Amino acid sequence: MRYEKIRIQVLDAILEAVDQGLIHGTSGNIALRDEEEDVAAITPSGISYRNMKPEEIAIVDLNGKWLEGPFKPSSEVPMHTAVMRARPDVRATVHTHSMFATIMAMGEKTELKPVTPPQCEFTPVGIVPFTMPGSNDVADRVVETLGDFKKACLIKNHGMFTCGRDMKAAMHATVYVEEMAKTVYYAKLLGVYEPMPEEAERKMKELIAADQAV
Repeated sequence: MRYEKIRIQVLDAILEAVDQGLIHGTSGNIALRDEEEDVAAITPSGISYRNMKPEEIAIVDLNGKWLEGPFKPSSEVPMHTAVMRARPDVRATVHTHSMFATIMAMGEKTELKPVTPPQCEFTPVGIVPFTMPGSNDVADRVVETLGDFKKACLIKNHGMFTCGRDMKAAMHATVYVEEMAKTVYYAKLLGVYEPMPEEAERKMKELIAADQAV
């Protein structure tokens, strides 16, 4: 099987996301760029993840052309490949419709702010205005919002998009951004919402970056 390594990593990641309740049914999609070739493995469209086999993971080029796999690639191929083209530092991308990220994408106007120190690694988390799923418009908006260095954004009435240097980093971002959305939601519900002070957020980001560089 060609591209076995990246296909297995994508399948393992999507099953992890399902187990954690970040993805339900056939919603959500995950992609991983090959280290040597300009192709990416991505989950197929409308196929149950539970019984999926690695060879059923689709392969596309970085312009979104379907190259391999028995099932059509995710409809969100434009979004994943647009980010990979714009960000050479990104190899892995994750898109979920997880509950709290989706709620807070509607509840916040400009960005989701951290409320605990570990969440600072993934801020700022900008909010992308709603555009049609699967379109080049939403792909362009996500690329614009992520810019040159951001790791995550929320998409209004849609969900979350995260990226990372590898699959572990992208999944890590997904877990913590959903946690951030959940804690903000409940804090606001209880009337106790208070984001991390900006200076503390900045220092935490510096500490986390320095620790990862070692």
